[in-house]
Amino acid sequence: MAENDLWQSVLDEIVTEVNSASYNAWFSDLKLVKIQNNTVIIQVPLEMHKKILANHYIELIDDAFYKIMNQNYEFEFLLKEEIDDSLRKKVPPKEEPMENVHNVDNFFQEISTSKEMVIEEPEEWDSNLIPSYNFDNYIVGDSNRLAKTAGMIVAEQPGKVHNPLFIYGKSGLGKTHLMHAIGNYIVEHSKKKVLYTTSEMFKDEYVSITNNDLGNNLQNAANFKRKYRDIDVLIIDDIQYLVGAEKTQQEFFHTFNALHQANKQIIISSDRSPDDLKLLEERLRSRFSWGLPVDIYPPEFELRCKILRSKLKNMTISTKIDENVIEYIANNCQNDIRVLEGSLNRLMAYTAMIVPEKIDLNFAIEALGDYVNHNIYKVNSIEGIQNAVASYYHITVDDLKGKRRSANIAYPRQIAMYLSRVLTEENLNRIGLEFGARDHSTVIHACDKIVQDLKTNKKLEGEIKEIQNMM
Repeated sequence: MAENDLWQSVLDEIVTEVNSASYNAWFSDLKLVKIQNNTVIIQVPLEMHKKILANHYIELIDDAFYKIMNQNYEFEFLLKEEIDDSLRKKVPPKEEPMENVHNVDNFFQEISTSKEMVIEEPEEWDSNLIPSYNFDNYIVGDSNRLAKTAGMIVAEQPGKVHNPLFIYGKSGLGKTHLMHAIGNYIVEHSKKKVLYTTSEMFKDEYVSITNNDLGNNLQNAANFKRKYRDIDVLIIDDIQYLVGAEKTQQEFFHTFNALHQANKQIIISSDRSPDDLKLLEERLRSRFSWGLPVDIYPPEFELRCKILRSKLKNMTISTKIDENVIEYIANNCQNDIRVLEGSLNRLMAYTAMIVPEKIDLNFAIEALGDYVNHNIYKVNSIEGIQNAVASYYHITVDDLKGKRRSANIAYPRQIAMYLSRVLTEENLNRIGLEFGARDHSTVIHACDKIVQDLKTNKKLEGEIKEIQNMM
């Protein structure tokens, strides 16, 4: 199929999205000149077309090309005389390798015939859901009641209400458990096809396809598109990790649109609200607010006690533990459910070594004293580390997250990254994100730098101890 046929297919997509007056004014006289170096060159009749198309219709044109070519392009709008001048001045180019110039005829033919590819249906669909995460063992309190209620409504009527459902809150508050519970309920009570993934998994799959030779990768691209669009429910965790991945954001944008337009349910989680995801594309953030954003707060004291009692039911120490031990742990662990579980696991391990007849408050303090003091109160929050470092060096948290590289800011920033790495369980990507969306390699460099300096700099060792005491 030649360029003219490709362009006609694009126009056929556009004509369904605009009224006849707009189509006749801005699209009917356009011509596709060529596609080269991932740029589509389009001839326009008047100078004003350039501005109108670029400012008002560029996303529409981009979407139309993507539906047909399964790829994003840059666009250049030129007058006929500009194209003629360019051709007159241009020296005949050397033949470019196929990875730089798309042969429209061959490529479009491949895309067209790819619809006839035999894509084997897997014998059993893998939803990636964890069966043990369900509504029955999701403990509810004031801090997460709204989120669970919204989740149950979505589970009972997927695609009909609250679409997308956007669940946000800090790490360790039960977002992932709730998302799996919704998915498991839908699977158990319907024949709908559910897929759970994380933004990092989505990104890795997409990058692995785009990094390969296009001609040899049509089958994988078709399978990727089918995997994420031929489903009834998409559950995607930790969407904040798409920050900085512009091409993956574009692909997710199109995936989101395809699912939403087909009334398929989308469930998303993040460590912050849609409005606070400033480094994601605006068009993505606006779509996240189309449905219902719900937040989960750190669990209140009563909920923490309920969670501990629920966890104890499956532990051998449940018959030995005093109620005031549960309250002691709940009082000293306020921000992260995972640390509640860690406290019980540590207590059980200590009990296995000492074998007491009863686990009273004195025994719990002996078993958990260091863990409570250093792991619960002080080191569980990157935000707390940033506040302490900023206060100690008389700078602001915004300085730590900003772009300035002066010594009085860059070195404290490295210290804060180092402390975040050694005092929290967060991964490198999460730490980099909290410091102005920096790459994980920047975090590694900062940690290595501080580790080396600590070997010879006693003053630095003292400063870090003082910072830890402030947290």
